Amino acid sequence: MDNQQDNQVKTGSSQQPGWEREIVEKLAFAAITEQRRTRRWGIFFKAIVFSYLLIMFGVLMYPKIKNDVGAGNDHTAVIDVVGVIAEDQAANADSIIQSLREAAKDKHTKGIILHANSPGGSPVQSSYVYEEIKVIKKEHPGMPIYTVVSDICASGCYFIASATDKIFVNPSSLIGSIGVIMDGFGFVDVMQKLGVERRLIIAGAHKALLDPFSASKPDEKQFMQGLIDQVHQQFIAAVKNGRGNKLKETPDTFSGLVWTGEEGIKNGIADAVGTQDSVAKSIGAKKLVDFTEQGRLIDRLAGKLGASFAHSVSSFAKDVSLR
Repeated sequence: MDNQQDNQVKTGSSQQPGWEREIVEKLAFAAITEQRRTRRWGIFFKAIVFSYLLIMFGVLMYPKIKNDVGAGNDHTAVIDVVGVIAEDQAANADSIIQSLREAAKDKHTKGIILHANSPGGSPVQSSYVYEEIKVIKKEHPGMPIYTVVSDICASGCYFIASATDKIFVNPSSLIGSIGVIMDGFGFVDVMQKLGVERRLIIAGAHKALLDPFSASKPDEKQFMQGLIDQVHQQFIAAVKNGRGNKLKETPDTFSGLVWTGEEGIKNGIADAVGTQDSVAKSIGAKKLVDFTEQGRLIDRLAGKLGASFAHSVSSFAKDVSLR
C-alpha cells in the first residue's frame, strides 16, 4: 500500500512540470487569440469611422464637384428653390443668394434657372432673395434669370419668382397665392371645461399679444391685421414691380388664390409652358449645371443648435408667412 502511494506521488511529481507548461501555453495562446480578436475589432471600427468620414467628405464636396464639372464649358446654371422657405430649412435666403452669386460670377454661365417647387414661407427670406436677383440683373444685364416651376410655386416662392425675367410652368403646376397668412389656436373654452386656471404675469399691456390661452382682444386682433396687411402690400408691390405690364390684374390677382400653370399664363402670373431643358436650349447653353448651395455640415449642426435655442423667441415671428 505504501509502495503504491509512493509510486503515485512519484508519478504526480514527474507529471507536474508538464502540466504547468501546458497550462502556460494555453494561457499564452488564449492571450494571443484575444489580442488578435481585439485587433480585428479595432481595425473593423476604424474602417467604419474612416468610411463614414469619407462619405461625409464626399457629401460636403459634392456641390463643388458638380459645379466643377461644368467648368470650361458654356452652361445654364440651375438653383433649387425647393421646400418651405425659412432660415432653418434648405431653402433659405443665405443658401439661395450664395448659389446665385456663384452662378453669376462663373464666366461660362450663360443663364440661370431657378427650379421652383415650394409652397412659400418666410416673407423676410423671400424678400432677401428677391432683392438679390434684382442686384444680379443690374450687374449682369445680359444674363437671363428664369424660373421653371414644377409642382408648385406659391406665396413666398412666387415672391422670388416675380423678380426673374420669365416664369415657365407646366400646365398643371400650381402658381400664385399672393397673400399673407397668420394662424394660431385659442384654448380658452377648453381650459374652462377642464378647470385649468391661466396664471399670466406681464409687463406691458400687449406683451401677451394673441396668447392662445387668453381671450382674444379686438384691438390686438386689429393691430395684427394691420401688420399682415402691410406685409401683403409689400408683396403686391414686389410682384407689380417684377412682372410689370405682363400682369393682367383683376380683383382676384392679389386675393391669395392659386391657379394652374395654364390659367396663370392667361392672367399674366406666368409667361409660358417650359421645362429646364427647353429653357436652357432657348438660352443657348443646353448643358445644365447644378449650382445649388448645400451648406457645410458643421454649419448646419451649429444652425440647428442656434435654432433650438432661439425657437421660443422666434416662434411668434414664424407665424407670419407667405404660404
